[in-house]
Amino acid sequence: MCSNEHTIYKYVLPSQKIRNLLQNQQIFSNTKFENEQIQPSSMDLRLGPKAWRMRASFLPGIKRTVSSCISEFAMHEIDLSSGYILEKGSVYLVELKEALNLPDNIEGFANAKSSTGRLDLFTRLISNYCTEFDRVIRGYEGPLYAEIAPNSFSVFAKEDIKLNQIRFKLYQSCITNQNKIKKSAFTPKNFSINLSCNNNSFIGYRAKPHTDLIDLSKINYYQIEDYWEKIIPNKNQIVLDPGAFYILSSREFVSIAPNQAAEMAPYLPLIGEFRVHYAGFFDPGFGYSSDNTQKSRAVLEVRCHDTPFILEHGQNMGQLIFENMLEQPDLIYGKTLKSNYQGQGLKLSKHFKT
Repeated sequence: MCSNEHTIYKYVLPSQKIRNLLQNQQIFSNTKFENEQIQPSSMDLRLGPKAWRMRASFLPGIKRTVSSCISEFAMHEIDLSSGYILEKGSVYLVELKEALNLPDNIEGFANAKSSTGRLDLFTRLISNYCTEFDRVIRGYEGPLYAEIAPNSFSVFAKEDIKLNQIRFKLYQSCITNQNKIKKSAFTPKNFSINLSCNNNSFIGYRAKPHTDLIDLSKINYYQIEDYWEKIIPNKNQIVLDPGAFYILSSREFVSIAPNQAAEMAPYLPLIGEFRVHYAGFFDPGFGYSSDNTQKSRAVLEVRCHDTPFILEHGQNMGQLIFENMLEQPDLIYGKTLKSNYQGQGLKLSKHFKT
């Protein structure tokens, strides 16, 4: 006997559907959008001219707007139109140029861009009445804000710089025959740490504690040795120091097919005294090619917490969570779109000379 019931499916919107949101004023701005903001499965968000230095990080909760929290928690207002130094160890809030008027079946999820995470520039999205960072509820109407906390380097930021991105997910309800439901082919995949030198003399980088600032608008500009120490493992292991920030890579290669999107998630919060990533979106086409020539590793941004911790080669660090695209995007990472990190091994942010 067959039984039919309503099932809710969730799909990531591709680039062409994000353009539809722009055309329908469901994503809107007082300034013209830039073509390069649209990515295969996400949209880059721009810093606006108005920012604030905050006493601390915060969430508004279900009864307050962000603007009401600014009046309570802000120390002073900042003008980003000509640029401003965001100091290491401080918390800032910036109103973004993009605002939303989402339909009831679409929600947003944000994350730091790859280059942002690799600078240890902790960036999270905040919206009115939110109880979670980086999540925009279905049907949300209102402004968006970026909370920015430079942890390793002071940075020079200016209006229009893009530090975070938003991914949209569509909820669809349909009647399904329970006898014919198939399990998703996209199951989570564990990934582990690469601490083996092989032919290289080092396996990662550690941020230097005292450096000059980084101008976020300067690409392929800074000398690596002025900001980073190379890490040489001992017996395929390293000791993470409390408060230090590391750039490491996965042992496995990552390949995302054009009909998939993926997000990096911590393996378990109890596996060690460290945070395993800051930027976690993988676009359709990342590390993917029909002839298997575009192999890419996941770059891991690791920060140790309160006690020293020994990492060993092959230790599990996280998972890749795969999701279905609503349809294949008309932009593919590394194919139709210029991509800074396609085919990457161990790679710092685009601000450093290659």
